[in-house]
Amino acid sequence: MKVTCNRALLTTAFQTVAGVVPTRTTKPVLQNVKFSAAAEGAVLMGTDQEVGVRVKIGEADVQEPGELLLPTARTLAILREIQGEAVRLESGHEEIWLRGDRAEYRLAYVDPAEFPDVSEFTATSFYTVPTALLKQLIRRTLFATDIESTRYALGGVLVDIRDDGLVLAATDTRRLAVARGQCAATGDVKIDNAWPVVPQKAMSLIERSLADSADPVCLALRNNDVLVKSGGTTIYARLLEGRFPRYQDVIPRDCQVRIDLIAASFHAAVRQAQIVTSDESRGVDFSFAPGLLTLLSQDVKIGQSRVELPISYDGAPIAITFDPRYVSDFLKVLDAEQQVILELTDPESAAVLRTDDGYTYIIMPLSKDR
Repeated sequence: MKVTCNRALLTTAFQTVAGVVPTRTTKPVLQNVKFSAAAEGAVLMGTDQEVGVRVKIGEADVQEPGELLLPTARTLAILREIQGEAVRLESGHEEIWLRGDRAEYRLAYVDPAEFPDVSEFTATSFYTVPTALLKQLIRRTLFATDIESTRYALGGVLVDIRDDGLVLAATDTRRLAVARGQCAATGDVKIDNAWPVVPQKAMSLIERSLADSADPVCLALRNNDVLVKSGGTTIYARLLEGRFPRYQDVIPRDCQVRIDLIAASFHAAVRQAQIVTSDESRGVDFSFAPGLLTLLSQDVKIGQSRVELPISYDGAPIAITFDPRYVSDFLKVLDAEQQVILELTDPESAAVLRTDDGYTYIIMPLSKDR
């Protein structure tokens, strides 16, 4: 095999594929990235057998087609340091060569036939979602997953598509993030799995791989897996087994108090109050009074803090205690000027944070005897 690639494009593609390569595995071959070159171009592939990714490499000049395996960490180091605009890859029977300007590297040969196949996007029935929208929906839900949990399918993001509406939902039982948007169907889309849950690792990889593009993302949901195509990148993932909680039933319907806030100023106040917290005393008291929000936190070993924020609220005083990390997680994925509506019932009931573009976040309060 002989191929010449643009170094910058090859490095970017390799970094994307490297995101799925396992650091620990019982199959050492999976710690490599597969490079495949044919007349129509070159492709990089990586997989941990649960999640896989294929990335087409732009500006690849294929002189001789073929396949080879590249050790992930060492190849990334070479691509970052080697000089010149182009990198030449060549393989023989027992060795691999990477060459740039005034430097060349010979790497050990591993049989590419041992590497498992990574699915291509061949679906004829799928959904399309605007790239910027899908990226936003993933960012607004991914942080609420619980990768440590063995309960249900909490280690991933639920993808709920009905008619032309797309809902992503994630929960760790202490909070629930639900983000909504629009999508369109191509072909006769059918899926028997009514609650498809995409693993956190796959969703994170999808979010990172979505480039700024006017072209929509293609999403093919099947009974046991999902395929996502964005530009020259295709990501495959097995769906998580287990039942995802009915997120619609968790959202409170009749909140008694409504408070309007601005994301940037609210987030700044939460960050200030969070300074004087610890694992033992992680709660912050949020006290709402006419025209003023007061955040109180204290720790016997650290000290205490009092942060005030003027707000447009004229209702009866109400106080509730939150873990500030969970409030901050919601606010930091919003634009600075985003308007936020906080809905409360009482100090012991779940609170609701909403935006006007279909984003809903449920957070459980902490008890006073925390």
